Amino acid sequence: MDRAPGLSVRLKLTFSYAGFLMLAGAVLLGAFAGFLGDYRERAQDAGEVVIAPSGTELLRDFAPAAAGAIVFLLVFGLAGGWILAGRMLAPLTRLADATRTAARGSLSHRIELEGRQDEFRELADAFDGMLARLEAHVAEQQRFAANASHELRTPLAITQTLLDVARNDPNRESSELDERLRVVNARAIDLTEALLLLSRTDQRSFSRDDVDLSLIAEEATETLLPLAEKHGVVIETSGDITPTIGSHALLLQLTTNLLHNAIVHNLPEYGTVEVSTAVGPEDAVLMVENTGDKLSPHVVATLTEPFQRGTGRVRSDHVGAGLGLAIAKSITQAHDGTLSLSPRAGGGLCVTVRLPATARQVT
Repeated sequence: MDRAPGLSVRLKLTFSYAGFLMLAGAVLLGAFAGFLGDYRERAQDAGEVVIAPSGTELLRDFAPAAAGAIVFLLVFGLAGGWILAGRMLAPLTRLADATRTAARGSLSHRIELEGRQDEFRELADAFDGMLARLEAHVAEQQRFAANASHELRTPLAITQTLLDVARNDPNRESSELDERLRVVNARAIDLTEALLLLSRTDQRSFSRDDVDLSLIAEEATETLLPLAEKHGVVIETSGDITPTIGSHALLLQLTTNLLHNAIVHNLPEYGTVEVSTAVGPEDAVLMVENTGDKLSPHVVATLTEPFQRGTGRVRSDHVGAGLGLAIAKSITQAHDGTLSLSPRAGGGLCVTVRLPATARQVT
């Protein structure tokens, strides 16, 4: 936006300091002159002998001194106000420099304003925190874009290879080619839908209604029960009515992703998955816990990043896109909740989702 040029804040503060100082000096000098005149009149009324100049003589002798004092206060106020305003506005100068640096694309710069806590330092700390979050978000988006490009390129390259082979070998069985193309195409569709779902949750473009997490958990369990039986995994559900506010479809997607992940990444046989819901004083809790291989805290910390599948945890028949937990985390954050992962002592993973309780959301 184009704005007309004006006085700087430092100059305005300088004039304000000088004007206030001159006004205070003028009031003080006026009060002093009034006191002398009043004292002379009261003494004369009492019949006392007053040795003092007359009013005209007092004004003639006092006015030059008063004018000199006012001029001194003006010069002193301007000089002192300029220095004090500069010192007061120095943190804002550093903040403006940091803002211009960030606008040029450098998000690693920090103000790191020293000194005790006050309004300027609180503003500088908040700005540093914003830059840190923005830098982390941009880095995450860059990694996501690079990984998404790689993941999308893979099925397209496979499809191109299969078509080239079929074109060069006319005697090749078309049924086998059709099946492989169907699988590759399904994988590309699933990946695209997952990316669209991530974009939808990031934009929070969904309506919120009253939902019950326990019913959503039962619905997801019924949907994935055939997959659990195929993998020899037993699903156990528990929990009372757990009300919250959100999108039923997205929360069902979240629960389904967590449950699917728990089934696929489980023991080869006799695995278990425990799904439970609970109501806390300020949140609604959904917990999905599964048996499986032992996981290190370092591996667990990376599982919610897009396209992170966990080395050694993927079965050949369910490669996936590596977006299940990333989508779950994105849906949780879009509902103003938190998702935490922790390894189980005996092997496997425990995922806890905390969403705001109904009363808190209504407030």
